[in-house]
Amino acid sequence: MITYILFIIGFFLLIKGADLLVDGSASIAKKLKISSIVIGLTIVAFGTSAPEFIVNIFASAQGNSEIAIGNILGSNIANILLILGISAIIYPITAKKNTVLKEIPLSLLAAVVLGLMANDMIIDGAGFSGITRIDGFILLSFFIIFLYYVFGITKSGEDIVEGEIKVFSYSKSLLFIIFGLAGLVVGGKWIVDGAVKIAEFFNISQSLIGLTIVAVGTSLPELATSAIAAYKKQSDIAIGNIVGSNIFNIFWILGVSAIIRPLPFNTSSNGDIAMTIFASIVLFLVMFIGKKRVIERWQGVFMVTTYIGYVVFLVLTK
Repeated sequence: MITYILFIIGFFLLIKGADLLVDGSASIAKKLKISSIVIGLTIVAFGTSAPEFIVNIFASAQGNSEIAIGNILGSNIANILLILGISAIIYPITAKKNTVLKEIPLSLLAAVVLGLMANDMIIDGAGFSGITRIDGFILLSFFIIFLYYVFGITKSGEDIVEGEIKVFSYSKSLLFIIFGLAGLVVGGKWIVDGAVKIAEFFNISQSLIGLTIVAVGTSLPELATSAIAAYKKQSDIAIGNIVGSNIFNIFWILGVSAIIRPLPFNTSSNGDIAMTIFASIVLFLVMFIGKKRVIERWQGVFMVTTYIGYVVFLVLTK
């Protein structure tokens, strides 16, 4: 019983920890006269993906590859179909040309690359399928290219929305960082341990837990950010947050996870990779159906309904 309580508390610690870490780090960076843009691209970007990152570090180190891979695939599917869908229902989302023609295709490429890397048995006839350390370094190389692109659009002054950075005293900022890191580490450990126990107790796969409960739980920061942005009619933040997070999840988080420990891949999860690719294609296509570069409310309803159907399918088949 205590494991399940800690599992739930773990999500709170994880999300609050990421929030405190970002606030404390950004405050110190601002005091050191580091530009807001650099802070946004590094500290804040890491902070919103910290829940997925920490959960995957623990899952990878403990050899729970199904949770590690399921968490990323599930988060990316939920980000597009559930979170963007809900955001579009709140208020139609307008995307910039760069997002439609460069960033969404890049998130699609990330999913395709992952599918190719993970299927050694099918593609090469190897005796093992998985994401190796070499694959991890390749994914990180893609991530560096993505960062180069982001810094490029930053210098050109495009697609940049700067939020207000709160400045605290050094001692308070340091406390935020310490408590934030502690929350991330403890929360991440409790979530992974709880996910394993739940899977064992209900005799269901770790993959299902990773794809659903863990994935949606670690995506709560993206849900909060995008939903609030949509309510405030700040479309750039709503869609940029999701697309950037999806690229970050595969190239950075899975890359680091695979370097720590190669991730064996069960070919039964190919359906989930296919769903990730399908979600990215849907996002790209809705930009050209109806109003150009706009996710309308009816399209948001379609995306959320598709996600619900996918989860029901998982529960019935996993």
